[in-house]
Formats: sequence, structure tokens, C-alpha cells
Amino acid sequence: MGYDTERFVGYVNEGLLCSICRDVLEDALQAPCEHAFCAACIHGWLLHHSNCPEDRQALDGALLRPLYRYMKNDLNRLQLHCKNREYGCEMVCSLESIDRHERECEYSQILCSNPGCPVQIERRNLDGHLAVCDYRSRECPNGCGYTVLGAEDTQHNCVAELRTELELLRSEMICRVEEAKHEMESRLDSQRRHMVQKESILQNEIEELKSQMSRVMSDVRSLMAAERQHRQELEQAELEKREL
Repeated sequence: MGYDTERFVGYVNEGLLCSICRDVLEDALQAPCEHAFCAACIHGWLLHHSNCPEDRQALDGALLRPLYRYMKNDLNRLQLHCKNREYGCEMVCSLESIDRHERECEYSQILCSNPGCPVQIERRNLDGHLAVCDYRSRECPNGCGYTVLGAEDTQHNCVAELRTELELLRSEMICRVEEAKHEMESRLDSQRRHMVQKESILQNEIEELKSQMSRVMSDVRSLMAAERQHRQELEQAELEKREL
């Protein structure tokens, strides 16, 4: 939807009006046939139609383009009243800057910033409302340290709140202890598996060393037997030599 023509000061050129809502163009788009529309208006129209609402020529949404620069400049120079005029704002500014003004306007109706508060109030009166708001938060006057809402003052019980806090802390502590326990068990189990694996490897290495030692001892015995045989042969040869 466009800007209400009643808000504008002076004459508004017909070419700056939306062909659908007949208000002053907002987020304007232009068709190839040069008819202009508010972006929301023409996109809503094209959901159910495939032509220009002004001259009925075929229209594809992909062909919509921004306004010509000279038309956009004419549009931005228009002067209009703030939308909060009915609440007392007397500001008149250009269409180009109206959104910026209205975002900061002291007469804008805004919700109270306290969670749960349904009150809608002018921005300029917000500070005064916050000082007395039933939903404002403050520290418990009895010294328990809790932050309470004004609406909850009569229901606040320091002992009950502290007991609840203790239960929450106890539950949290139990959870943390359990988590630490599970983590330690997991680590111990991992180390146990690692040690069993290392033991198995060492046992295999010991068996391999025993096997090697057995082979070495067998070789040594064979060498000693061969040496004895060789010594006997030498002694026999020596005897035969003497006989000769």
C-alpha cells in the first residue's frame, strides 16, 4: 500500500500515484508500459493476474523495474506530515526522509520494553512509564539477591526462592559429578585397553625372543659338537702320525 494522499502538503502529480491503490507510490516499481505501482500492490496483483491493471497488457513480474530517476526525484521531494500527526507531531518533511523521522519520532506509539507489559505508549513518555511500570524488575528489598517484577512483589517468597535455587544447584552438582565420573571411567577403560594391548605385544615379543634364544642355543650346541668331532679327528690323526 502507498502513502495516504491526505498526508501530503500541496498538489501531488497524478503520475506519482499507484495505479492500483491510488495512493502515493511506496517502494515504487514500473512496468514496461510505464505504469507505476507500489511494490506490495503489484506483487499482490500478479499473484492472481498476468497483465497490467491499468491497460491490461501482458505483464511479467521479472520485467518490473525501478522508477525513472526524474520520477524518483519528484517523488522524494514531496512534503508530507508525520504519521503521528494525530498524536501531536507537527513535523513536515520530504518523502525521502520521512521513514527516518518516523523511526525516531517522539510521538510514535511503542510497546513498553519490560517483558510481559502490554502497555503501548508514546516514545517521549516511555521513561516516565518505566519508573512506575508493574512489570519493571528490581532487586528484592529483603536482601535475598533475587530480581523480581513489580507485579510479583506480593507472591515473592525469599525462603522458597532460595530453596529452589539450592535444589537447582544440587541437581547441577550431581549432574557434574556424574559427568566427571563417567569421563574418568571412560579414561580408565581406555587406559586399561591400551595396557592390555601393550601387554599382549610385549608377550609376543618375549615369545619371539625365547624362540630366537632357543635357535641360538641349538646352533651353539651344534657348533660345540662339531668342535668336539674336529678335536677327536685331530687327536686320531696325531696318533696315526706317531705310529707312522
